Amino acid sequence: MSNSLHATSLSPRLKTLPRIIFASRWLQMPLYVGLILAQAVYVFHFWVELLHLIKAAMGSGADAVALICSVTPGSEECRAGLAALADAAQANGGHEGPRLTETLIMLVVLGLIDVVMISNLLIMVIVGGYETFVSRLELEGHPDQPEWLSHVNASVLKVKLATAIIGISSIHLLKTFINAANYDTKMLMWQTIIHVVFLLSAIAIALVDRILGGASHTEAH
Repeated sequence: MSNSLHATSLSPRLKTLPRIIFASRWLQMPLYVGLILAQAVYVFHFWVELLHLIKAAMGSGADAVALICSVTPGSEECRAGLAALADAAQANGGHEGPRLTETLIMLVVLGLIDVVMISNLLIMVIVGGYETFVSRLELEGHPDQPEWLSHVNASVLKVKLATAIIGISSIHLLKTFINAANYDTKMLMWQTIIHVVFLLSAIAIALVDRILGGASHTEAH
């Protein structure tokens, strides 16, 4: 009790303008709530794609076409699948149509992994950003406290976000290479260049963070 009273007596009283400026950090609250809603949209999208995959595996031609048009919109396979589905619908009620292939399953699964990685990125921004820029979450001692949250700051958050973006870009690039027949050479080249730029940017951010961290450690001594 005495320690808490001592800490309270040492805490300075802010003047009106500094108090308003400091309280303005709560304006970020709607932004984080919006990201939580975006997370809910991603969860819904994940389950829609997963249900399409399960139904297509059970023989649903309509769901197979939906997956094909989802991973390769506007492609010949999508148009052919839609045409085959329309013909089958006229013939016997729409129970025939395209079937799953190994490549299609791989593309859909990579898309699901992509959604999960983007959701992880959202959680990192929501939890880490709120903890860093708005207010403490007071999770010390909680069994589910993320390991990285105990030492998170703005620099660590930037490096982790850059690493997460590289992972997401890698998934997109892998999906493009697997489905390379539906892309032209220029598209493949630019996606590769953009991924390399992301990689170099992450390395640069990590190096700058390490240099600044080393300089701060030297000044402390």
